[in-house]
Amino acid sequence: MKQLLPFIIVIVFFIIIAVLILGLLNYRLRKRIINSGPLDQTSFKFLSQLSTVSSESLKWGLILFFGGLGLMIMQYIPYSAEDSPLPYGVEMIFVAAGFITYYLIIQNKRNKQDN
Repeated sequence: MKQLLPFIIVIVFFIIIAVLILGLLNYRLRKRIINSGPLDQTSFKFLSQLSTVSSESLKWGLILFFGGLGLMIMQYIPYSAEDSPLPYGVEMIFVAAGFITYYLIIQNKRNKQDN
């Protein structure tokens, strides 16, 4: 695990930088669209798709919740800590369950908007 930690830290660092850059660029794009003049139906839909702050919060909240739940469940599963891939598999399953839950919630929300 000690050999894997620097690699994980570098990946997390680049992910944080990418999220910050994407947020900044989305803000600048929304600002340009709003400043360009009156908004029609197409630009209003586009702006509503760009402003997904609440859905982003929901996504990361669900992922962190399921990730934490996976870590708590691993405390009750007996495994060899030195050479077992079981903790990685359990954590991946819970993180994937968080993503799937988020996807289902967003799909349900879009279906309600379409009707």
